Amino acid sequence: MRMKPKHVTLLILTLLVVAAPFFFPSGFYYRIGALIFINAIAVTGLVILIGYAGQISLGHAGFAGIGAYACALAPEHLGLPPVAAIALGAALSAALAWLVGKPILRLHGYYLGVATLGLGILISMVLSNEAQWTGGPDGIAVPDLGLRGLLRDFGWRVGAGELWYGLAGAVMILGAWLALNLFDSPTGRALRALHGSEVAARTMGIDVARHKLHAFVVSAVYASVSGSLLALMNRLITPDVAGFMHSVQMVTMAVLGGVGSVLGAIFGATILTALPQLLTVFHQYEHMVLGLVMILVMIFLPDGLLPSLMKRLRGRDGE
Repeated sequence: MRMKPKHVTLLILTLLVVAAPFFFPSGFYYRIGALIFINAIAVTGLVILIGYAGQISLGHAGFAGIGAYACALAPEHLGLPPVAAIALGAALSAALAWLVGKPILRLHGYYLGVATLGLGILISMVLSNEAQWTGGPDGIAVPDLGLRGLLRDFGWRVGAGELWYGLAGAVMILGAWLALNLFDSPTGRALRALHGSEVAARTMGIDVARHKLHAFVVSAVYASVSGSLLALMNRLITPDVAGFMHSVQMVTMAVLGGVGSVLGAIFGATILTALPQLLTVFHQYEHMVLGLVMILVMIFLPDGLLPSLMKRLRGRDGE
């Protein structure tokens, strides 16, 4: 029996997560892999918002900041365990996305982009200025997740890099599974319909405003979970996690790999997370090289790297 595309995608992701450590020359690459998976979680949320629903957000790092600081502040001030803090950050991000999404998602084009940009900047400013709570620009320490100690009690000794590689990889696969199931659901079909034409979707009886808001809320939760995992892995978080450049990096990752494809967007996250590590010898020219890569991709592979390459391979197979 032929496998469905979503099952093929999940199988590819699982095989890559399991097989990659066999090619790591040192333990440092476990951390790079975990960082790739964490970025991929946020980018998967943007696939739902941009790729499925056709909406743009230039301030999504703000929700990552909420998730990150929830893991730093909730255990200290509310006595919550870090796992509960992740859920709290996701709930706060969803609530904020729902509140601000109602008015700003009525906008279109660059007006929507500017509105979401303003939201992200506002969150970043709050995190930077409320130093008595957030530690200001210097950041704040984040408590340990406690999972290594729990595993040690059961006789399993796992390094920090290996632990975060496995945990972030599992969450990424879970997020991809949810996004792929959404794609095939009636809600996913409605989102793709309004992506094609909001007027046509409305004519077909689709509640455009409600579906756009749902996509915005779900993508905010993805970004929040990504920020929480980043904070817990690094054990220190600064307002940069909610900064404009982080938002731009998220969108760039999604567009580079192929924003209409979960696998493509994760591919883009892998490239833009790993490439700076490989360009450390050209540190002064890192952004210039990344910019050049983006320009070339947009000119020659406008659908994104992975979808464009797949189309060309199918074209050759059909010859």
